[in-house]
Amino acid sequence: MAANIMEISSLTKNYGKFTALNDVNLNVRPGEIYGFIGPNGAGKTTAIRVLLGILKATKGTATIFGKDVWDDAVEIHKNVAYVPGDVNLWPNLTGGEVIDLFVRLRKGKNKIRKQELIERFEIDPHKKCRTYSKGNRQKVALVAAFASDAELYILDEPTSGLDPLMEKVFQECVLEVQNQGKSVFLSSHILQEVERLCGKVSLIRDGRIIETGTMTELRHLTRTSVSAETERAAEGIEKLAGVHDVRRDGLKLAFAADTKELGSIITFLAGFNVVKLESSPPTLEDLFMSHYENARG
Repeated sequence: MAANIMEISSLTKNYGKFTALNDVNLNVRPGEIYGFIGPNGAGKTTAIRVLLGILKATKGTATIFGKDVWDDAVEIHKNVAYVPGDVNLWPNLTGGEVIDLFVRLRKGKNKIRKQELIERFEIDPHKKCRTYSKGNRQKVALVAAFASDAELYILDEPTSGLDPLMEKVFQECVLEVQNQGKSVFLSSHILQEVERLCGKVSLIRDGRIIETGTMTELRHLTRTSVSAETERAAEGIEKLAGVHDVRRDGLKLAFAADTKELGSIITFLAGFNVVKLESSPPTLEDLFMSHYENARG
């Protein structure tokens, strides 16, 4: 098996003159939860369809377990669990029958695990799939995925339609498979979910990767929100390196700060006798929006 579970190199997908994926590069290591985020139409689902062997790339290469995703799709799928954001099930089968079918396809044999997941996701497995809501269809797909003995989980907006309690169950399941040494490739619009779960993240926009790194690495590229109150007015802070958008209310002030300059900014504020100081680390949403706004500007 290759050192990386998944390797994508210079991947490009064209539809006529339209480029859906443009020179995409990324690698997923064993035991890694990899986040893949971007706005609607950014190319996330197209990339996943190429990885699943549903679409053939125009240029570049993509491998899973060291095998080509197009030429060896059938073999790859034996060890991959996939959950789409909009699950369609056989209407005349029960949820339990669908779960059993998918688990058998992936050679899963742990009946205790399957039953435990059915209870955690609060599914009635005896109901016909045609009676399920969107959220319950999603639960069936998630149970089928996590009950199987896959090496890689490809999850494309997997919590679409789930309530917050079920989102928490999903996150627990993701961490459990990671603890077993499995890898997860997670495309999600819920940025808090990506922040909580993913060790590494790629941001995609207009078919091109615009940034890749660990959460720590990416946070160095954006700004921290700071609010402070001092005994004396902190005059001159507007001129300090790394300080942006200062707002004052008497002796209280709020501003955005470049993360790398936080140390010198706090030292400066200490000279005015700090009464209160709060900072909020930049979120993945802050990072993405800063890239998005810069691109539009």
